[in-house]
This record gives sequence, C-alpha cells and structure tokens, in this order.
Amino acid sequence: MSELENFIDLSIREFRRLKKLSDDAVGQISKAQFFQVPGEGDNSAAIIYKHMAGNMVSRWKNFLTTDGEKEWRNRDSEFEITDTDCYEDLIAGWESSWSVLFSELAVLNAEDLSRSVTIRGESLTVLQAISRQLTHYAYHVGQVVFVSKHFAGSNWKSLSIPLGGSKAFNEVPKKYIAKDQ
Repeated sequence: MSELENFIDLSIREFRRLKKLSDDAVGQISKAQFFQVPGEGDNSAAIIYKHMAGNMVSRWKNFLTTDGEKEWRNRDSEFEITDTDCYEDLIAGWESSWSVLFSELAVLNAEDLSRSVTIRGESLTVLQAISRQLTHYAYHVGQVVFVSKHFAGSNWKSLSIPLGGSKAFNEVPKKYIAKDQ
C-alpha cells in the first residue's frame, strides 16, 4: 500500500473517530440538553450537528466534480433552530451527511489525491480538501464534546483516558489499534 493510499485509509479512520467521539458525547445528554445553549453567543450541540451536516453534504456530495459550496446551501440557516428542527430529524441529517462523506472517500484512490477540487471557488488538491475538512470537523467535534460535558456535569463519562488513569492505561500492552477506532 502506498503512502497516499494509506492517507485515504487514515483519513477515513480519523473521520470515523471524530463521528464516534461526537456521538458518544451527545449520547451522555438528554434531548432537551442537545438543544440547550451553554451561554450567550454559544452554539448548542443541535446547532453544531445541523451546521456540520449541512457542510458535509455540501462539501462531499459530488466531491470530485462540483464546487464544495453548493448553490442550494444556506449556511446561515444552519445556525438557527426552528420549530421544525426536532432531535430525530437532526440526528437523521447527521447520519445521512456522514454517509455521503464516507461513500465519497471510499471510492478515492492514490491518484485522486493530486486532482483539483474547488471549495468556494478556491482550487485545492483532494489531499488538501480532505485535510481541511478533517480540521474543520475536529474543531466542531471539540465543541460538541465541551457542550455535552458541560450539560452532563458530574454524570460525564470520559471519552478518553480518565483523569488520574494515565499510569494504568500506559501499563496495558497495546497489541494493535483497530482500524475502526
């Protein structure tokens, strides 16, 4: 496997890890807390999910052949929760948008990484575009984790090594890292 093919596999793995991290964080809060805003000017987990879903579908649908900022996208509306935005629909949109991302990445090969794509009229290589989106989604997943941890309070269960658990974690031999983790 070439380094470039490995980059595609690694990117898919990292996108899956980000999705799982966010899903595990949101899984620790109630549906009502999903819509709550921690403070003035902040975003709820619901808004972040709505924005990320809109971004993913826009960026990844027909990734190699159309601009990543689709004409039909209304980015500003992604930061508004309306009466029609229910938990189930936002989660369904979240899941669907990840499916778009993973299906587009699954068909890429090493040669595709040097191809040009555009996002908002800016020309990028596929490799650059993937890196850009990984960074963007990591930023927002961090926000989801923060908001979820805030609302879960003392019921929060660590999504990584719990505080005070580093020594015990480091003592366990690591045989491999599963491809889907």
